[in-house]
Amino acid sequence: MTEQIRNQNTRPIRRTVNELTSQTEIETCLRTVRTGYLGLQDNEGMYVVPLNFVWHNESLYFHGSSEGRKTDALAQQEAPVCFTAVEDWGTIAHPIPAHTSTAYRSVMVFGYPEKVESLKEATEALQAMLGKYVPGYYSSTLASSHVDKYRSSLGSPTSVYRITPLRMTGKINPIHPGQMFYPGRTIQDDRKLE
Repeated sequence: MTEQIRNQNTRPIRRTVNELTSQTEIETCLRTVRTGYLGLQDNEGMYVVPLNFVWHNESLYFHGSSEGRKTDALAQQEAPVCFTAVEDWGTIAHPIPAHTSTAYRSVMVFGYPEKVESLKEATEALQAMLGKYVPGYYSSTLASSHVDKYRSSLGSPTSVYRITPLRMTGKINPIHPGQMFYPGRTIQDDRKLE
C-alpha cells in the first residue's frame, strides 16, 4: 500500500510523537493482535463488535454468521467502517498521577466492508485465520467444501468479509523498562530509587 493511500483524508494525529509511521510495524500489529473492534452505524445506533480477524494480502478479513445485527449493519453501511486493533503492553507507573500511562501499539483501518463472494477467496482467508489462531494444529488445509457446507448451531452459513484499507493510522507508546507497573509495586518503591 502506498503512503498516499495510507494517509488519504486522514486528520493528522495531534501528538505526532506517538504516531506509528512504519508500514512494517502497522502490519505486524495487524498480524499479531488477536481481537479487533469493528465500528458500525445502523438504525439502532453505534455498534462496535469484537472480532477475530486476519491481515492477509493487504486486506483485513473477518467472518461471522450470515444473519444478525452485524450482518444487517454491514449490508446498510454507506460510509467507511473503522476497524481498530490494539496491543496492550501494560501500565507505565509514574510518581506523578497524570503521567501514569499505558504502553501500547494500535492501528485503525478505514475502508468499505465487502462480502467475499468467491468461495476460493473465502476459504483462503479462513485458512489464513486458522494459521494465525491455531498454527500447526491441522494436518491439512481447509477444504472449500467445508466452508461451503458449514452451518452454525442456528443453521446459518458463514459469511466472510474483506476490508481493503482506504487509509490506516497507527499510534504507539512503547514499553518503558523499569517503569512498568506490576502488582505490589508502589510509589514508595520508585521513591527509593531517586
